[in-house]
Amino acid sequence: MALVSIKDVARAAGVSDKTVSRVVNREANVHPDTMEKVERAIAELNYVPNLSARLVRTNQSRTIGVMTDLVSTTPYSGEILRGIHDWAKRFNKTVLIIHTGGDPEEEERAWRTFQEHRADGVIYATMFHRDAGLRRDALKLPTVMVNCFSSSDPDLPAIVPDDYGGCVGLIDHLLDLGHRRIAHVRLNPNLKAAHLRLAAYRDTLARRGIEVDETLVAEGMDGEVGKDLNVAFESTLALLKRDEPPSAIFCGNDEIALQVYCAVLSQGLQIPRDVSVVGFDDFQTVSKGLRPQLTTAALPYFRLGYEGAALLETLLGEHDVKGVSVMDCPLVSRGSTGAALER
Repeated sequence: MALVSIKDVARAAGVSDKTVSRVVNREANVHPDTMEKVERAIAELNYVPNLSARLVRTNQSRTIGVMTDLVSTTPYSGEILRGIHDWAKRFNKTVLIIHTGGDPEEEERAWRTFQEHRADGVIYATMFHRDAGLRRDALKLPTVMVNCFSSSDPDLPAIVPDDYGGCVGLIDHLLDLGHRRIAHVRLNPNLKAAHLRLAAYRDTLARRGIEVDETLVAEGMDGEVGKDLNVAFESTLALLKRDEPPSAIFCGNDEIALQVYCAVLSQGLQIPRDVSVVGFDDFQTVSKGLRPQLTTAALPYFRLGYEGAALLETLLGEHDVKGVSVMDCPLVSRGSTGAALER
C-alpha cells in the first residue's frame, strides 16, 4: 500500500499543502472550519506526518527529553510527568522519558539517547527539591530543571516549589487559631526542603513574637534519602508525654502526618480537639484519606511539570532565560486544625 502524502490530504480537504502542514504543526491562525476539514481528511486517509522530513526542513524534532531520578516510580511526584505530557499534547510535541534512578552512568546514557533522537531540549526533573549540581557548559542540550536547582550554576533555568512560603502559611494558620506551643516533626535533614521548612517554622514564630522552643523540634525521618525510616510515631509520643505538650504539630510532609495521627490517637486524644495537625505536600491518598482530613500545603507538582515544559520552549526560542523561578505552595485548610484550647 502506497504511503499517504501531505498532497493527498490537501487534495481531500480542498486546501493547500502549506495549510495541511500548519494544521499538523498546530500553528496559529488556522480557521476552525479549515482545521476540522484537514483533521477529518487526516483521519480518513490515516495520514502519518513524515517527522524525518520535518527535521531536515526545520532542524527541530519537536521532541523533548525528560530525565528523572525517582519521579517515574512515585505516585505523587509523577504529577510532574503528567504536567509535561499535557503541555506536550497541547503543543503537538513528543516526550521521551528516561528514568535513571539518579545513577550517573544511567544519566550519561540518557544524554546520549536524547542526542541520538535529536531531542530539541531536556527537562531534568527530580523527586525531591534538591541541588542537582548541573552546569550549562557540561550539558549536551538546552536544559530546564524542575523541582531542583544548581548551586554550581545559579543562572541555569529552574522551577522549584516555595517550600519556605508554604510553611509560613501553615504556621500563620496555626497561630491565627491561637496555638502557641507548636511542635515540628521534621523531614530528613539531608533534604533541602527540610531546612527550608524548619527555617520557615522558626522565622514565622519569631515574627509573631513567639519564643522558639528548640525542644519542640523532633526528627520524623532518619537515614539515607530514599531508604530512610519514618520515626515520626516515636517522636510524637515523646512530644505528647511532655509536662507541657504541644497543642499543634507541624509535620514535614503528609507521610509523617499519618504517623503523627496514629501516635495522637494511640494516646486517646482527638484531632483537632486536643491536638491540631498540619502536613505538607497534599498527597491526597493521605491528606483526603485521613479522618479528619488533613490541613496541608499543596506541592504544585502538575504545574511544575507544565510550566517547566513551557519554560523549555521559551529557552528553545532563544529567549534569555536565567535563574530559579519559585512556585506557590498554597494552604489547603481541612478538618485537622481547630482553635487552641485554653490550658
